[in-house]
Amino acid sequence: MTSQIKARFGLRLLATTALIGAFALTTAAHAQTTNAPPPAPTVRTDVPADRPWMDTSLSAEARAELILKEMTLAEKLQLTFGYFSTDAKWSITPIKNYVFPKEGLPYSAGFVPGIERLGIPNQWQTDAGVGVATQTVPEAARTADLPRGRTALPSGINTAATWNPEVAEAGGAMIGNEAFLSGFNVQLAGGMNLMREPRNGRNFEYGGEDPLLAGIITGHEIKGIQSNHVISTLKHYAFNDQETNRNQMDHQIEDKAARESDLLGFQIAYETGNPGSVMCSYNRVNGHYACENDWLLNQVLKTDWGFKGYVMSDWGATHSTTQAANAGLDQQSGWAFDRSPYFHGALREAVNNGYVSQERANDMAKRILWAMFEVGLFDTPVKGDQATTIDFEKNGKVSQTDSEEGMVLLKNTPGLLPLSKTAKSILIVGAHADVGVLSGGGSSQVYPKGGSPVADEYGKGFPGPKTWYPSSPMKGIQARTTAAVTYVDGKDVKAAAAAAKKADVVIVFGEQWTGEGFDVPDLNLPNNQDALISAVAKANKKTVVVLETGGPVVMPWLSKVGAVIEAWYPGSNGGEAIARVLTGEVNPSGHLPATFPASLDQLPRPVLEGDPKLDSDSHPMSNYNIEGAAVGYKWFDKKGYKPLFPFGHGLSYTTFALSDLTAAAEGKGVKASFSVKNTGGVAGKEVAQIYVSGTGWEAPKRLGAFQKVEVAPGESQSVSVTVDPRLLATYDSASKTWNIAAGDYKVMLATSADDIVQTVTVHLDAQTLDVRGK
Repeated sequence: MTSQIKARFGLRLLATTALIGAFALTTAAHAQTTNAPPPAPTVRTDVPADRPWMDTSLSAEARAELILKEMTLAEKLQLTFGYFSTDAKWSITPIKNYVFPKEGLPYSAGFVPGIERLGIPNQWQTDAGVGVATQTVPEAARTADLPRGRTALPSGINTAATWNPEVAEAGGAMIGNEAFLSGFNVQLAGGMNLMREPRNGRNFEYGGEDPLLAGIITGHEIKGIQSNHVISTLKHYAFNDQETNRNQMDHQIEDKAARESDLLGFQIAYETGNPGSVMCSYNRVNGHYACENDWLLNQVLKTDWGFKGYVMSDWGATHSTTQAANAGLDQQSGWAFDRSPYFHGALREAVNNGYVSQERANDMAKRILWAMFEVGLFDTPVKGDQATTIDFEKNGKVSQTDSEEGMVLLKNTPGLLPLSKTAKSILIVGAHADVGVLSGGGSSQVYPKGGSPVADEYGKGFPGPKTWYPSSPMKGIQARTTAAVTYVDGKDVKAAAAAAKKADVVIVFGEQWTGEGFDVPDLNLPNNQDALISAVAKANKKTVVVLETGGPVVMPWLSKVGAVIEAWYPGSNGGEAIARVLTGEVNPSGHLPATFPASLDQLPRPVLEGDPKLDSDSHPMSNYNIEGAAVGYKWFDKKGYKPLFPFGHGLSYTTFALSDLTAAAEGKGVKASFSVKNTGGVAGKEVAQIYVSGTGWEAPKRLGAFQKVEVAPGESQSVSVTVDPRLLATYDSASKTWNIAAGDYKVMLATSADDIVQTVTVHLDAQTLDVRGK
């Protein structure tokens, strides 16, 4: 969500006076005889006679229908209009015509009033995918007296790098619980956009470049959040894959390519997580804004996939009333960012005049109510701010586990990592590693309790402030070694190199801050850090580089350093996580969820499309048909490019042997079985990857399945996985079917997209599957 920070406070917000009304009830069972006729509807004695929709034995669909019959048109439409909910006192300058929503929670993303007389709860909305974010201005956030400090997960791309759905779901459950205890029942999480553009400033929020991996990981995050009776979104739907001109850019892509790439990722995430809401994005797709795009919303999402929940706009992504409503938008969110309150009086007028049908108005309200019943907003209502009950220590460990499992060991010279216990001196250089770890910027920003240990280095407002979590890698290393550990900031390259000569081991921390609202100009580390790393590595061959970045970066110094770890943005306990991995307390097991290019020349669009100086009424176009469905490693395979590091790559402090691959047709897909053996000396986790190859595809191969396997030294584990039939098929737009051609298919066992260990061939008969892959 969000555009420029000033937009948050320069527009009028309407006041609301709705109050909470909800009831928590238990489910009663009813008896049923085997040969008896179908029983009459159960009569719940604990259900208020005037509120039959509070019967929890009924489906969410039935409950929504019951309450809808009692609602006036004004009440139905009230659910479709959301307010921004940040207190004006945090404004940079005094604000006129600003009315804070009466029941809203301050410093939060939004508020939608409920209906007191019917017991429909208010919707309190919070950003975002890595925790309970706080919407405020940098001047306030720089102080230690923050409105709200919460636990931050590592970045979304870190969670994708775990390749572990259980870790993703546990993280989602943790931040969903903190949202609930903070008084929120809607969380704007579930970032799923594929990495078509590695310079995208929001890649850190998302799940990488592959639809299967990103869809499964995102879906499990959503499941975790919603297990706390908090609605999660799935966003940003769709093709919001860059920040430059995000409000104007028109991404062109054919239906077939879309269904086999980004939309397949969203479809898998939806099937896995069952989100209550989908958030449509800022950009245009094939000529129409995503939030008034009939193809995306009505045809693909609601008809083809059968989505029962509601579509909410991103903050500032609504552009019309009748067109948006008829094209499938159900809720205008954070209207202060839009040019007009399109779904307020204008929508009621459009319904009264027949431009939007009564049936459509009912459908909009019903979808919102369905999600509220399905996730449990009626039956387990939030009880206001209960932050004093949050177990920050426990939640920090959840975040730490995510960080440790997602950290990727990219390179390691034997004997360098884990850090030798014989080292007498360790020098740490750069990135404020003496006091904390970096986080990504924008609306997803989760502020730490007590404030950032580093003053804002951005200083330009949104998406700042540039924030660090007070978890020191240096202190974590000091606690785990007897070596003398010292720190230099690296601003003086010569001084850093001189200090490096005197140390047994050097650890250089490289950082790349990315955030919402801008894309990075290239993939180099900014602020002369590449030169710093080169100079330090020249002075000391035992140089380890730890990267805190939002996504892929190039490494002109790679051959000079001894080891490289990609730590992403590692979250609230990131310093501890980094220290544990460097010292071997934790064996790294992350694998890349995205290809690291060797240069920008290898990308489908070496020059980023869209002039950032264009005005808001411009209409630049971006051609996603260049690569079509061949995103990421598929593009590299298709073109024969050798990346810096391939998709799926990740090393360990132990070694593994993958063998005994067998595969056969099973059901509508393929079942593959294999063995994973730990051939090294310490316990570790391997990510075994199955790729499949057919004819007439967008690229030579696709990721078909994966499994993260933990194995003790000398032990073996047998693994079986199933390949989704859609990953063996091509999509036909005319018939809306997935079609598996008769013939031979290669099934490949691998440790990365570039490291195929074993290949077998499977013959498949021709099959036609429906639009949902059934």
